Amino acid sequence: MAGLRELALGAALALGAAAAAAQDQQDGPAFDAALLEQCLTESGRGDGATDARESCIGAAADPCMDSDDGSTTVGMSVCLGNELDLWDAKLNEAYREVMAQSEETDRSMAEMGSAAEKEVPLLRDMQRHWIAFRDAACGYERSRWGGGTGGGPAGLHCALILTARQYLWLDQYRGEGM
Repeated sequence: MAGLRELALGAALALGAAAAAAQDQQDGPAFDAALLEQCLTESGRGDGATDARESCIGAAADPCMDSDDGSTTVGMSVCLGNELDLWDAKLNEAYREVMAQSEETDRSMAEMGSAAEKEVPLLRDMQRHWIAFRDAACGYERSRWGGGTGGGPAGLHCALILTARQYLWLDQYRGEGM
């Protein structure tokens, strides 16, 4: 069993190195981040339960993967990884803003002498548990490829979807607060 684990780890490392090398090349897959931004702008902001922006997941990665350079395993990894980076940046920004709002709410509630639960530790715990869930879910998705090269793109696709959905969910709380 240890040999299979070592083989899977070696394949993952090789794929990661190949993806990094492909990103450094000028002639890699054509990735257009503006496609995602345009989709998000045109879709409007949702209410968290029914968010039209969810249809934007893959808006930049899908056309990239449809290109000649994007249809390889390495190309798919580059395309998916690039869009994942965009959603991750959006998620981090939303988290910071919601955390700042929660800190202000907790301060205000404390000044009023409220016994309400504090938002900050719950938000922090929620995000930490979500990260653990995302990592476990995407590890499982990757494992379903039996160590094959498709596991890399499958894991990235999973992370992209879950990260985008978490951003959309957290984004509904931006602008709220006391």
